[in-house]
Amino acid sequence: MNDIVLQINNISVVYSDVIQILKGVSLAIRKKQIVSLLGSNGAGKTTTLRAISGLLKPENGAVTEGTIEYEGRSIQNAAPETITRLGIIQVLEGRPPFEHLTVEENLKVGTAARSVRTSTKEDLDLVYHYFPSLLARKKFLAGYCSGGELQMLAIGRALMARPRLLLLDEPSLGLAPLLVKEIFEIVGRINQEQGTTIVLVEQNANMALQLAHYGYVMENGKIVMEGDANDLKENPDIKEFYLGVASSGMLKGYKGVKAYKRRKRWL
Repeated sequence: MNDIVLQINNISVVYSDVIQILKGVSLAIRKKQIVSLLGSNGAGKTTTLRAISGLLKPENGAVTEGTIEYEGRSIQNAAPETITRLGIIQVLEGRPPFEHLTVEENLKVGTAARSVRTSTKEDLDLVYHYFPSLLARKKFLAGYCSGGELQMLAIGRALMARPRLLLLDEPSLGLAPLLVKEIFEIVGRINQEQGTTIVLVEQNANMALQLAHYGYVMENGKIVMEGDANDLKENPDIKEFYLGVASSGMLKGYKGVKAYKRRKRWL
């Protein structure tokens, strides 16, 4: 039985008709898995998410080659509203709220993406189950929330849309380590308890690989490595270049990692 829900085949993405960001990227996302997309700034991770969710067009970008199929249906360059109604929901980097709406009003905005309008009470109860701090602040204006609360709000708003495929873009960005740990634990629970398939773009490779089932590594708009998350964690190249651990077991400084040369060609 084929459990691949999203298949990206050899796509290229170009901005403003001249700037090529993705160069032949291929991914396979399996049902009910968490798949992590790793890489440094500018590697093409966010562009990959935008290609899936249809958010390239507002940035004057487009998939110029290759295909993206969701449950056997072609979705490359489809309108964002068409894609969200299929159950593909992206949580944007930076977690922007509607500042002049309350926390609960922000959450209810997420229901606009649903193809069928039903009562929101069950969905709100689910969000408050995972994020009880949002329940305590549901009547507060979102503009007064902390960074951690805003990240919870962004994920909660996505849950209100009842996602089948959830795209998370840098959920740890700017957060304290304890908050990152809490949010990653909740993301793991959502995956396990709701069966939600998740694509996680993250620079915190250690946390991402602890959470994920499978991982891809991007550099310069290409996939250069992939494998089971446990295997990637033990790969010496990943440990040294992305986790900052040298083969001796010692932590490497930034300068040493920056100048690192791979032992061999990956892909």
